[in-house]
Amino acid sequence: MAVAKEYAAAHGHFLPPSTAVREGHPIGVWAKNSRASARRARENEELRAAGRPVPSAAGAMTEARQDELDAIDPGWCPVWDTGWQRCYRLVQIHVQAGGTLPEAVGGLVVQGEDLGRWVSAQRFGWEQLLPVQQWILENTLKVTPAREDERPVKPTQDTKWALSLAAARQCDIYVAAT
Repeated sequence: MAVAKEYAAAHGHFLPPSTAVREGHPIGVWAKNSRASARRARENEELRAAGRPVPSAAGAMTEARQDELDAIDPGWCPVWDTGWQRCYRLVQIHVQAGGTLPEAVGGLVVQGEDLGRWVSAQRFGWEQLLPVQQWILENTLKVTPAREDERPVKPTQDTKWALSLAAARQCDIYVAAT
């Protein structure tokens, strides 16, 4: 727990990638295993609430341990992908510190995450997000789905054919000239 607190204090979140090591401790693997244990506890609780038997409580995290980790970072064990949550927290920290919402790919890279690329991916992939993720983005970061006029025009089969034909002709010209 001490290393988890130190990691969160240093990074602004407790969502380390599985490869993260801090002071010789594989904190990323420990966090990943802790999330799996918390999910097991959640699944067991859902079974109990539905009046169904719990096959085994082995590997389920105790409520006290979950509370300790929640105190470090309430978002440490999201329902969705931790990579999404990590990028969200990094953008949130950046904006709360007075920065503007990163929108340009490659414009802001923090802890190895391209935050502009992430924001863009959220806007253009809005339909794939859970409703709660959409709500979080709209209400905390003011991120909205991309408008139709912002979306890139997908090339038609005819356009692709014309481009391929032009490329082939250039190759043919190059071959003939040599």
